[in-house]
Amino acid sequence: MKYTKILPAIALSCMLFTSCDDNLMEWGKDPSHGEITSAELPLELVEKISRYEPLKNYTDFKLGSGVGLDLYMSDDVYRNLVNENFDEVTIGYEMKHAPMVSANGDIKFDKVDAFIAKAKEAGLSTYGHTLVWHSNQNASYLNSIIAPTVIPGSSGSNSLNTAGLKNATFSGWARNNPGAGISIVDGAGLSSSSKAIKLIASGTSSAPYNLQLTSPDIPTVSGHKYEISFFIKSDQAGKGRVSFSGLGNNYPWKDWYSTGGSWTEAFATTSQWQQVKITVNDVSGTTFKLNLDLGYLPNVAYHIDVDNFTVVDLDAAPTVVNLISNSDFESGALSPWSGYGNGSTRAISSNGGGYGGTGYAMVLTNPVAANNYSAQQVYTFSAPLVKDKEYTCTFWVKSDVPAALQIEIQSADYSANYYGGINVTSTWTQVVKTVKPSTADRTKLIFDFGATAATFTIDDIVLTPVEASGGGGTGPVIVEKTEAEKTQIIGVAMENWITKMVGHYKNDVHAWDVVNEPMKEGGSLRDGNVTELATDEFYWVKYLGKDYAVTAFKLARQYGNATDKLFINDYNLESSLAKCDGLIEYVKYIESKGATVDGIGTQMHISLNTSKDQIVEMFKKLAATGKLVKVSELDVRLGTKSPTLQQLADQSAMYQFVIDSYRNNIPKAQQYGITIWGVSDNEAEHKNWLPDEAPNVWDANYKRKHAYKGVADGLAGKDVSTDFSGELQK
Repeated sequence: MKYTKILPAIALSCMLFTSCDDNLMEWGKDPSHGEITSAELPLELVEKISRYEPLKNYTDFKLGSGVGLDLYMSDDVYRNLVNENFDEVTIGYEMKHAPMVSANGDIKFDKVDAFIAKAKEAGLSTYGHTLVWHSNQNASYLNSIIAPTVIPGSSGSNSLNTAGLKNATFSGWARNNPGAGISIVDGAGLSSSSKAIKLIASGTSSAPYNLQLTSPDIPTVSGHKYEISFFIKSDQAGKGRVSFSGLGNNYPWKDWYSTGGSWTEAFATTSQWQQVKITVNDVSGTTFKLNLDLGYLPNVAYHIDVDNFTVVDLDAAPTVVNLISNSDFESGALSPWSGYGNGSTRAISSNGGGYGGTGYAMVLTNPVAANNYSAQQVYTFSAPLVKDKEYTCTFWVKSDVPAALQIEIQSADYSANYYGGINVTSTWTQVVKTVKPSTADRTKLIFDFGATAATFTIDDIVLTPVEASGGGGTGPVIVEKTEAEKTQIIGVAMENWITKMVGHYKNDVHAWDVVNEPMKEGGSLRDGNVTELATDEFYWVKYLGKDYAVTAFKLARQYGNATDKLFINDYNLESSLAKCDGLIEYVKYIESKGATVDGIGTQMHISLNTSKDQIVEMFKKLAATGKLVKVSELDVRLGTKSPTLQQLADQSAMYQFVIDSYRNNIPKAQQYGITIWGVSDNEAEHKNWLPDEAPNVWDANYKRKHAYKGVADGLAGKDVSTDFSGELQK
């Protein structure tokens, strides 16, 4: 059977889709795919469906498509099909935190800018997806900014006698002007196990010497330079100096607050530790003393870490035995370092590329992610390391992108002891590892850097026997950030992300998923307490608490347009009505805190088995909120990429049922629209979302499926084909 007097089929429905571009929609793994085949629709039905107009012609609410940015930009067939059938597009992946935020926190707008401009040319609006979510986040960056601070130890033995501080007797130390008190406090230093000097200025304190602590005599060598280093914090903005006696020239005093700005500027958060370093180069005698003068301001309490209060002779002979002969690369050469594997390269940085912005460093580049050991950089010792002996290995490292690194000590037969799990970021970080050879033939120190496509910069590599580290130098200190500090840092990061995104797209994006997937299945709020996180998972709620969404909505409103539509979005609301109820209650909570939520998005990734009664009940619950309601990510899974005719018919009926239910149960004033998640069943669209499935409205060759009729009839509120004219011909 076929029609006569048939209107021409829309050309696009017959075009083959041949693009091989990736569509990183999100989620899941990238399996191999074979040719997609499915039952052929009856010719009569094909001809009937071909007479339907573009989908957007059948509705007056927004009809959207979840699209792959790369496919839209590069494939004419895909793009033309989207342009013809939809009013609005949602970028599946590239507008999220992970792809847009770089390793240093900067936002990369170029790719999305180009997409929005191209969509705008076609008359399409872009829906913002998504601002605050726990998946598809640049978790490496976010975790790096709340990671512990590693403070390097002194490079030589300590000439300052701190015994009287450590035992709290102040033996040798003079509390000349104690102010409101100078004491030793256990557990108040850089770590929970270290001591601190607590110095409190009196209520009338107005001159630096009104609160003063003087050191014992510090033995010196005439003509040598000495570095004074300590860590200090105050309970409020403070101010201080170090003064001296016994130097060739004791004046002017060293006011650290005037070096690089006032203390008030340096202590925007006064609970954070700050390192003070002063170099003395006018030693002419055999001793000198230093004074901590902290009396400038009244009622300020200061803490100074005891364990890391040092005076180091910078001109003394090294006390550390370094088994790495070319450790700082200041010769401008790599030898005797060498490496191989995975097409990796190694080089010396430009001058100034070393740690601290000075000198040289070793640069290792791995072009393609593989196994850790697929790219290696090797140092061979002149003699094997001693079995069961402990060695300390330290180095400074950074990378251009968040990356993984490990070190190993290896024998000639490739057996090795591994010391992995080093997460590297764009910020210089000192790594400290204790290595212990398990055999007597370990002759190589190896950097394994093949796990990530990245460029690593490594400097100041030291491998030393533990007992050879000298008698007085200090080791590195790891300072964990407090929960309050983490909350403040993550709050700033979220504000930076939302304000820059919403502000940048203020003229082009007028609706946003502000908060995505906040609820657990039972209807309670996610808390972020997850044991095994994916590499792109980061829970803002864990650090910012229940009000994280309140802040997000307020920021999106403040930096966007007053008329922007701001949504909260979640999935399985039709499968778990308790979750739907929980989301509605959370919206009430957000608004009770002064924010406004314009709409609720229900994703609706459903199957043929999804309860129709619960779909209707969900829409009724959402309608009762009075909010705009959006079906945000609609698709209908069949459990196969090769569906039968019956499955295709059932899929069409389910699409139509959802759209009918939306129109019938959501008042017209609350109907924002429906977005169908994805365009076709072509495997290019399903590498990362529903692989080996056929959930969409067009088939793998971009032909209209039976579902096209179901969607169109649902949007039109009737069987559109009953209006077609024409006679059937056998």
